[in-house]
Amino acid sequence: MSSTIMAIAAHPGDAVFTMGATVAQHIAAGGGGVFLNLSLGEKGHPTMPPREYGALQRAAMEKAARLLGAGAAFLAYPDAEIPFNDEACFAACDLIREHKPDLVVTHWSGSWHKDHQNCHLIVRDAIFYAGLAAIRRKLPAHQVRKLFFADNWEDATNFQPDTYLDIGQVYEKWLEACAVFPMWRGENKFFRYNDYYPNLALVRGCLGGAKYAVALMSDPNQRFVRVRSLA
Repeated sequence: MSSTIMAIAAHPGDAVFTMGATVAQHIAAGGGGVFLNLSLGEKGHPTMPPREYGALQRAAMEKAARLLGAGAAFLAYPDAEIPFNDEACFAACDLIREHKPDLVVTHWSGSWHKDHQNCHLIVRDAIFYAGLAAIRRKLPAHQVRKLFFADNWEDATNFQPDTYLDIGQVYEKWLEACAVFPMWRGENKFFRYNDYYPNLALVRGCLGGAKYAVALMSDPNQRFVRVRSLA
């Protein structure tokens, strides 16, 4: 496998906790991977100043990506203030054209989190812009082949998984990557990420016929199967 997968997330924790195993599995199968973070999630710590926590988050993302054999890219939007506008869409478009992913995984739209909602919208437009040769940017057009949405507890409204990916081969490595984040270790005391996501992988594995799996939702526009016969 020589294709590349790009995980585009509002915050580094979302990228690794909900999309990291998918990226790791793709890399283990011989592909490439890159994480694109729209913000650093710098306002997510109850006591640490945003500038300090943002630097920690960036370092954690870079370390986690290295552990998984992936690259890491960043946009500089403020946490909780990621905008949905042409500037953001074209910034993501340019990085899609740079890294040339065949597959993209991102947030589902059914989220209570504003940053996640806007990330979803940004990615949809960025993929559209990236594939249009008539839109002239620094780099030539690139077509993303498939789009998937990640299984995130914050994006659960109307999330309907249709793809179960066996992550048994990379499960331990994924947990190691998750553990570099303070929020995984419970330092922000907001949500038990280190209980929820490993156990979710076990539950999804039961449904997916594997020991551990992640559930993905494919883009409804990409579910058509064109055949000449059902035989």
